[in-house]
Amino acid sequence: MVFAVQDLHIEFGPRVLFDSLSFVVDRGERIAFAGQNGAGKSTLMKCIVGVMQPDHGKVLLPRHTHVGYLPQDGIHISGKPLLDEVLGSVGNIVEIQQAVDELSAELQSLDSATDAYRDTLEEIGHLELLLQDRDAASLRPRTESILRGLGFASQDFTRDCGEFSGGWQMRIALAKLLLQEPEVLLLDEPTNHLDIQSQRWLEQSLRTYRGAICIISHDIALLDSLVTRTIAFHHGRAEEYSGNFSFYLKESKARKEILLRRAKAQQREIAKTQAFIDRFRAKATKASQAQSRIKQLEKIEIIEVEDDDAVMSFRFPPPPPGGNTVVKLEKACKAYGPICLLKDYDFTMDKGDRIAIVGVNGSGKSTFTRLVSGTEAPDSGTFSFGHHTEVAFFSQTHADILDNEQTVLECVEAAASRETRPLVRNLLGCFLFRGDDVFKKIGVLSGGERSRVALVCMLLKPANFLIMDEPTNHLDFLSQDVLQRALAEYPGSYCIVSHNRQFLDPIVNKVLEFRNGYPPRLFYGNVSQYIESVEAEERRLKAAAAPVPTQALTTPANKKDARRARAQEREKRARVLKPLQQKLAQIEDAIAAKDARRDEISAELEKPENMSDNQVLMSLTQEYQQLERETETLYSQWEDVSIEIEQAESALNDEFGPLSE
Repeated sequence: MVFAVQDLHIEFGPRVLFDSLSFVVDRGERIAFAGQNGAGKSTLMKCIVGVMQPDHGKVLLPRHTHVGYLPQDGIHISGKPLLDEVLGSVGNIVEIQQAVDELSAELQSLDSATDAYRDTLEEIGHLELLLQDRDAASLRPRTESILRGLGFASQDFTRDCGEFSGGWQMRIALAKLLLQEPEVLLLDEPTNHLDIQSQRWLEQSLRTYRGAICIISHDIALLDSLVTRTIAFHHGRAEEYSGNFSFYLKESKARKEILLRRAKAQQREIAKTQAFIDRFRAKATKASQAQSRIKQLEKIEIIEVEDDDAVMSFRFPPPPPGGNTVVKLEKACKAYGPICLLKDYDFTMDKGDRIAIVGVNGSGKSTFTRLVSGTEAPDSGTFSFGHHTEVAFFSQTHADILDNEQTVLECVEAAASRETRPLVRNLLGCFLFRGDDVFKKIGVLSGGERSRVALVCMLLKPANFLIMDEPTNHLDFLSQDVLQRALAEYPGSYCIVSHNRQFLDPIVNKVLEFRNGYPPRLFYGNVSQYIESVEAEERRLKAAAAPVPTQALTTPANKKDARRARAQEREKRARVLKPLQQKLAQIEDAIAAKDARRDEISAELEKPENMSDNQVLMSLTQEYQQLERETETLYSQWEDVSIEIEQAESALNDEFGPLSE
């Protein structure tokens, strides 16, 4: 166990978030916290890390357990260069190394026959043991690798942290956590500010992370590939599911159907019993039986089935007719100081194009949306809309210009036309403004809530060309689904800046990739197909760059080098693959043991002496069901480790080629 939540109770006014919530997290587990926005997921993380105190209950943490927490926002770091800030997050390793260097310099001036020399040497040895325990030798390379994986360039390492924007500040905080390697990682929407390349890197890093991970995310692809257990929060209750997010969605639906059937069967029994009571309570011969049935009814615990949250839908206002060309850039150039984002760039968007815009942060995606929306002009070249193009543009900055004195409802109604005004309340409900929420002043809303208001205002505008910059960042799964279904039915054209693959894949037919230092590239297909194309291109480039064996390898000296290289290759393969293969074998042994025990229980259940003993039957049945759940979890772990082995073998083959004999 790395931590446990015990009888946690949290309430805000009359609203109960959690009541008697209890669960245990074991070493190495990957757990998703699921549920709608406002269900209490982030609040729970704050209680676990100690930022917030529950009304009742407690969080149990073993001594010396380090919990790392990444909140959604609110982090600002400044005053140190980036590399020094991240290096300095791992305790006193930097200070210990400096002490070793100072003592080593001091040692040079001491007589080796003196006690001072021996004492200094002993102190250096002690400090070096501390560094060895903390793997200090690889600290700087590991730090640089993590920073590059999260999208920082080498030239960023010396920049003051205060120069980075909010999204990059979150990356700095994430880099520090990954370097510290706490026993527990609590991650609240860790991919919100990451581009696709950084998301892919983070996903691989988390899959091999040694500690336990609890994660809140609206990235279904990440959750499905990472987590093995889901805790879902709904109406103050928590339910556990031994699988990833897609398993939870499927299993929760199945559980609801079973509960509905049980509730209906119970109501039928209650109705029959009540009919018996009503019929015979007045008859002397049946009065005692009627009284007995009344007592039975009083003892029945009614099965309650909670209503599903209302499933809302939205359709875009009918777009005005437009021409075949939506927008065009010709020889467009755009630069900010020495940074050139576009140079002599030609781009044409045709009617029916549904384009995902992807790329690393700072490569020009948001600038491009401003150019094609007409809100910003290119430095040179031409920009033009097609015939009767009507544009609706959602940018993250639009949230900053809302009137703080208006209510949410007033703000959205002001943006609506006469035709779309009847849609306002329904659309606000789709995007998480329900009941009295619509009467909140804009000035009291959080950044995410303001962003959703700006998005609703944009969606109400009749247009045949939509431009959206990160529209899903502050939406829960249900709201994302509403927007996704509306876009799928929308007859116009659109560009969407997003790294949410699950959201984009069903609704885009082209991908426009931005890269620092290169012109944008257009790919046909959805985002998953784009990723496959990029990965195939990377493999081809690696293969082309690999050294070609020459005839010189046949000389005795080179044969010796070749044997040494093959030995080093095999040693690395064994070092990387053997632990994974051993882990896989252990999981297979555990599955076999549980299967054998289930067979034993099946045999026990068929024995006549057990079939007549309800206590034994119940005990065996419960054990059998528990074994089924545990086996399901083991199969999920087996699949994860198998994927790790395949990825490791692929990486080794990319480095060395197929295994040489």
